[in-house]
Amino acid sequence: MSAPHPDLGATHVALPVADVDRSVEFYARYADMKVVHRRVDPATGSVVAWISDQTRPFVVVLIQAPAVTDGLRGFWAHLGVGVASRAEVDRRCGQAAAEGRTVIGPTDSGHPVGYWAYIVDPDGHNLEISYGQEVGFTVERQRDD
Repeated sequence: MSAPHPDLGATHVALPVADVDRSVEFYARYADMKVVHRRVDPATGSVVAWISDQTRPFVVVLIQAPAVTDGLRGFWAHLGVGVASRAEVDRRCGQAAAEGRTVIGPTDSGHPVGYWAYIVDPDGHNLEISYGQEVGFTVERQRDD
């Protein structure tokens, strides 16, 4: 029996960005992601970078766009990243605030949402940093049922 194909299921989310390098730096700093693929799209001439935290086969695709008007904005839309502790949520929020970035939270929403905050990226997309969310546990439990 062969192993399951790694590119089944959710593989990526794409975000329009004004400056790929600036966004790569932001997501490296606040989401522990690094570039795993980079190219210039031959059809559009746009710079495209795939970034990943390399914990699973999932990437965020950053696509340079002439104007960023859509994306993960408003209160509910966000990209979520789990970190190792409440202190790490606080540290990243403090660093972002010191850099003049918009930070919403942190907030402790209890089980199963946990301790979370938004850090707004250079294009206005919301990055949620959280500790104590039980996404992995919940998915595994459902898989076992």
